[in-house]
Amino acid sequence: MTLHLYDSLRRSVVPVEPLTPGQLGLYVCGPTVYGPIHVGNARPFVVAMTLARHLRRTGWQIKVVSNLTDINDKIYTAAVAEGIESEVLAARESARYIADTTRLGLGRPDLEPKVTDSLPEIIAMIEQLIAGGHAYAADGDVYFSVADFPSYGALSGQKIDEMQPEEITSKKSAPLDFALWKATKPGEDAAWESPWGLGRPGWHIECSAMAMTALGEEIDIHGGGIDLKFPHHENERAQSEALTGRAFSRIWLHNGMLRFGGDKMSKSLGNIDRLADALDREGPETLLSLFARAQYRSSVDYSPDSLEDARRSNDRLREALRRAARTSGAVPAASGGPLAEAAAEVDSRFRAALDDDFATPEALASLFDLVRHLNAAIDAGDADPADVAQARSVLVECLYVLGLDGLAATSEGPPAEALALLQERENARLERNFERADTLRDDLLALGWVVQDLPDGPELAPA
Repeated sequence: MTLHLYDSLRRSVVPVEPLTPGQLGLYVCGPTVYGPIHVGNARPFVVAMTLARHLRRTGWQIKVVSNLTDINDKIYTAAVAEGIESEVLAARESARYIADTTRLGLGRPDLEPKVTDSLPEIIAMIEQLIAGGHAYAADGDVYFSVADFPSYGALSGQKIDEMQPEEITSKKSAPLDFALWKATKPGEDAAWESPWGLGRPGWHIECSAMAMTALGEEIDIHGGGIDLKFPHHENERAQSEALTGRAFSRIWLHNGMLRFGGDKMSKSLGNIDRLADALDREGPETLLSLFARAQYRSSVDYSPDSLEDARRSNDRLREALRRAARTSGAVPAASGGPLAEAAAEVDSRFRAALDDDFATPEALASLFDLVRHLNAAIDAGDADPADVAQARSVLVECLYVLGLDGLAATSEGPPAEALALLQERENARLERNFERADTLRDDLLALGWVVQDLPDGPELAPA
């Protein structure tokens, strides 16, 4: 089956037709690094990295690029609040973001450019936009002229007369024009030389320049959260296409938001769960299973009930893998019996579901069909060990795509050493020796296990 994805610009599921057959370039907007990311911030990363795993498994070559926005108004504001330099805060939060998302176990994007490393390309792009009559300088600032791009609003589906300007200033020729370069303001402790004086780039031009530098003037897929569709992606598209005269992205891929207590998870609303805290408490597989249970374009209900459902789902998979490991032994090949045939059919359904607009709920459901086949064969007592081994192998390969293959690695449970440390930590907590308990928690993390303090007592999950 040909890969199909939903394109936000055409508002339909379309076949993916890459610039180069068999190869894909994917740019996904990363975070603005002004504070620790929450679970919702991780969803674009998870969508990009799991989509890449599926594509590589099905024969595609894919290059994933995800930026780090380390020059931004929010960084200046956060740095002032902490009383530190904005450069120090951005470096700290960049490292924290990489550490937190690495713990998800999905690997890293192929490139992770930073704005601070991309200023020559950004400035060159702004100069070209001015030279082409698409932008204008105004007292140290530079603005893109929205009137110069007739299809502005096509991506977000908004009408020009219903849009709200990002900022109001007398420097602009029209209210909707947006900043490509901003002159330094009082209280900002970092600035860069440019043809228009000391300042820094606007948010939108940063991503256009980084995407083009990494993937070329036209890219295959541009991803990010649906909250970025306007104004960020609308503005990226306008400035990029005005410059090149070509489509900036062949597909605009937007993921839905996490909903926390009925509202979008947001730092501004204060209803967040930091990714690091959630990983400490739940472990990566619970979060990845929660994401997989909703199609990427849908919102995700983030609640105690939905997390418990994800844990139970993982428990079923883990138990099936454990039973299969005990039954199959080290058998190298399948005999081609009914169970092996069922595994092959499930593998085909799994791939087809992901090719159909990356439908992870349907893909995950197919794996539970395989679990039922496995359990029935083992319960009957006449399962061919070779077939069980083949079915288990298919299950693990498919789980790898979703980042859940760690369920197989931990299907035998934590080692005795880790369990002893967990008991020692619990004893320290009961004695209110919290410093010792924290040290033991770190020791467990070094062994590859995260402590989950649950209502029924502490448990270990793979880090």
